[in-house]
Amino acid sequence: MNKILRLMCVIWAALVLLPVHAAEAGPPADPACPASLRYTFPRLQDEKPQSLCQYSGKVALVVNTASYCGFTPQYEGLEALYAKYKDQGLVVLGFPSNDFAQEKGSNKDIADFCENTFGVKFPMFGKSSVRGANANPLFRQLAEKTGRQPLWNFHKYLIGRDGTIVASYTTLTDPTDKTLLRDIRKQLAAH
Repeated sequence: MNKILRLMCVIWAALVLLPVHAAEAGPPADPACPASLRYTFPRLQDEKPQSLCQYSGKVALVVNTASYCGFTPQYEGLEALYAKYKDQGLVVLGFPSNDFAQEKGSNKDIADFCENTFGVKFPMFGKSSVRGANANPLFRQLAEKTGRQPLWNFHKYLIGRDGTIVASYTTLTDPTDKTLLRDIRKQLAAH
């Protein structure tokens, strides 16, 4: 009787639990989406899942951000950069992080601060870690490919239209930096 009960439990688990795991796996990755963008993160404003694949074919500037940092005014330059080049295919992707103890608020607090203080309209994602063993998978990949993980807030990575990770820029690289702008324009010109 005990063996029959165990067998019934195994069969029940196979019938009930397996479909749940299959559903969690989600659809297969879109082959048109480059591997560098095959991630989903919660949107900052409402925490709804957002696939980065929606930015395939665009030039992406990925930035780890913080609300209470000496470099926080870079939000203004990043928004200006996004506004100027978005119609040509640039997207700025902001990833708030408390890795440097300068982003303590909730996602809602961060979203309100970014919009009300700097008028941020570029896509922002939920607060996550961007360095070390706890880094989100996008930032782990960016650090691995460039050999540089963020040493502070507002570190930047440039991803080309084809998904190639082009370059890494330190916090000291302002959004108006001539080298950064040259690299962005070069990637925008590539089709």
